[in-house]
Amino acid sequence: MARRRLRVDWFLVGILAAAVLASFLPARGIAIPVVDVATKVAVAGLFFVHGVRLHPREALRGLTHWRLHLTILSFTYVAFPLIGLGLDAVLPRLINPTLAAGMLFLSLVPSTVQSSIAFTSIAKGNVAGAIVSASASNLIGVVLTPLLTVALMNVSGGASVDPGSVIDIMAQILLPFVVGQVLRRWLAEWVARHPRLKLFDQASIVLVVYAAFSEGVREHMWQRVSLLDVAVLVAACVAILVVMLTATWYLPGLARFTRADRIAIQFCGTKKSLASGLPMATVLFAGQDVGLLILPLMLFHQLQLMTCGWLAGRYGRSAPPEPELSDAPGRPTDPR
Repeated sequence: MARRRLRVDWFLVGILAAAVLASFLPARGIAIPVVDVATKVAVAGLFFVHGVRLHPREALRGLTHWRLHLTILSFTYVAFPLIGLGLDAVLPRLINPTLAAGMLFLSLVPSTVQSSIAFTSIAKGNVAGAIVSASASNLIGVVLTPLLTVALMNVSGGASVDPGSVIDIMAQILLPFVVGQVLRRWLAEWVARHPRLKLFDQASIVLVVYAAFSEGVREHMWQRVSLLDVAVLVAACVAILVVMLTATWYLPGLARFTRADRIAIQFCGTKKSLASGLPMATVLFAGQDVGLLILPLMLFHQLQLMTCGWLAGRYGRSAPPEPELSDAPGRPTDPR
């Protein structure tokens, strides 16, 4: 029993190790595009495997679960901005005003895609719902985030976002998932015989952490802010994360969502995407100090990955046995 209680969470260790490695040995030079391509390939592979794993009945249920999707989008684009506005009334008095503005921008960006779905899978939540909601959050965010930024942050000039971001989402997320669904009848049994493929979910998150920390180190963020600024930012990010993790778990419970749905809501509704937020900030804040504006998002991004990585492992270990599904009588059971 003692040995079980002291079991090492290697997924969390991997996340921390990736952060430390990137802090001392970030991707530079030719390694930058290599890491970028590797991350995209890993993400595409992740959703291809999800498409193979997911029974079509579950996929259809995920597509039609509008109550779940509206709840997640409400947390992302209503609750988060309200918290951001509240902090914006206080933080400019405590830290660099540009950093304070970055905290508000953090609250307006879309949810992450790959980590939200990977954590939901590791925690044995509603993966189909998470795929739809996380993808929808980014697609809607292409338009809604710039509009919210203009309305709430008084950004001057045109607020436009590269439409290529929509194509990237389709190419990296939805297309591999659809291909996996199409090939499922031939690959589902093989995937079911290889449960260690769950390590692929975890490896993709570790790679995302390394890439994100490398980006921050290359921008020399830590040399441009004071220790007090960093302390206040971390405290604010922790406060937001605690509030949102609590709200996204207990409020859906009161609304009688299932355990699997509550997991999807928590992991999709508490995330903010550096991958989406960074290019948007570059366009929206052209000519301004983009590096400092995105520093709060970078800090929050790392905190959410580490915290949710620990939570996902905890939920996964405590999950009740999953019901078995089969495509037809007498055929092997579905991996989901």
